[in-house]
Amino acid sequence: MTRSGLQDTIAAIATAPGSAGVGIVRVSGPHALSVADRVFRGRRAPSRTPGGRFLFGHLLDASGEVLDEGLCLIFKGPRSYTGEDVAELQTHGSPAVLARVLQATLDCGARPARPGEFTLRAYLSGRLDLAQAEAVLNLIEAQTDTARRQATLGLSGALGERVDGVARGVTRTLAAIQALLDYPEEGVPDEDRTLPLAQAESDLRDLLASARAGQVATRGARLALIGRPNAGKSSLLNALLGYERSIVTSIAGTTRDYLEAAVELAGVPVTLVDTAGIRETGDAIEAAGVRQALSLAGAADLVLALEDGSAPREALPADLSGARVIRVRTKADLPGAWSDPAALDVSAVTGSGLPALRGAIQVALLGDTARGEAWLTTERQADAARRALAHIQAARTLPDDLAGYELEEALRALAELTGRDVQEDVVDAVFRNFCVGK
Repeated sequence: MTRSGLQDTIAAIATAPGSAGVGIVRVSGPHALSVADRVFRGRRAPSRTPGGRFLFGHLLDASGEVLDEGLCLIFKGPRSYTGEDVAELQTHGSPAVLARVLQATLDCGARPARPGEFTLRAYLSGRLDLAQAEAVLNLIEAQTDTARRQATLGLSGALGERVDGVARGVTRTLAAIQALLDYPEEGVPDEDRTLPLAQAESDLRDLLASARAGQVATRGARLALIGRPNAGKSSLLNALLGYERSIVTSIAGTTRDYLEAAVELAGVPVTLVDTAGIRETGDAIEAAGVRQALSLAGAADLVLALEDGSAPREALPADLSGARVIRVRTKADLPGAWSDPAALDVSAVTGSGLPALRGAIQVALLGDTARGEAWLTTERQADAARRALAHIQAARTLPDDLAGYELEEALRALAELTGRDVQEDVVDAVFRNFCVGK
């Protein structure tokens, strides 16, 4: 997909499926404006209209039948989203109208755009780097303000700027090493060989620290509620949701299968998973629920390990320790039977402790990453950053001739992160998830 057909003129419906007040058919390519001339009829031909202007008129099919009235927005390359000539035909958002207008553009010489092809052309024309292109997809799919903010930062080129800063430090060190090898008698200041590389390593570590938060903010997180029967899992789920989603009774073991519910917590789209109570049991159905609960806990991004604070404490028959676990002492509105400073006291009945729990969830999912900096948001980006860091760390321990090779590899990994030096199959994989029309 990445290189073939770039001389074609492409067209697609650029708005979401379904009825709406406005719909857009986008046309891009060397003959985009001549296609628009044949489909759109107004006071002036689109091809004779300056870029950045719009025309009012009628949309026609190949036989001259009027399909709708609307606007034609003109963009002339390279000052367009794709870097090519672009015409955007704005009509009423009827699926029938949009389908006929699209067909009219195809009848006039355009071909259907493939998923992500408009953004692919923006990348190949140098309008966007690969990280910015991924930010476009993140922005389309953003479900929360945190995801939107990060996608907007990525689209602005902020991530590329952070990567370029690291690359400059590596390049400075590599140049110093090469100068020393080629002209040993001239000498090279030690700060040109060591300080930039130390700063580059520190910057990459900071960038990698944002990777988990970036991916969680983009794709969301699964949060499993684990505990013994009657520990208050369903009550806490309902309290976090703000409505009754799970059945709550005083009978232990009400939940035998798991239940999921979506909610936004700490700016992250979270899927809450209410699981069966964990205990030893001879009931085959309940035992299956216990095994499933432990499996869900192992696969979750975060686990809330609940213990009834009003009853004698019983250790959970499972290893629920580690950074992915928040311990919660439930039923804090009742007289306490035990206390633990490592556990958060929460009452699903009164709501006490819920703000602190939400704060702990935010820290666990997003860490202390800076809100104003661009994060790594995909595993592809994180992998390239990890490889660059490994090469830089290796270079700091090797003789100059071998260090030079490691720094060259680090620069290749950094260029791959932004797409300046990346294999075609990687680019293809990035755009495979895009929708048609973007």
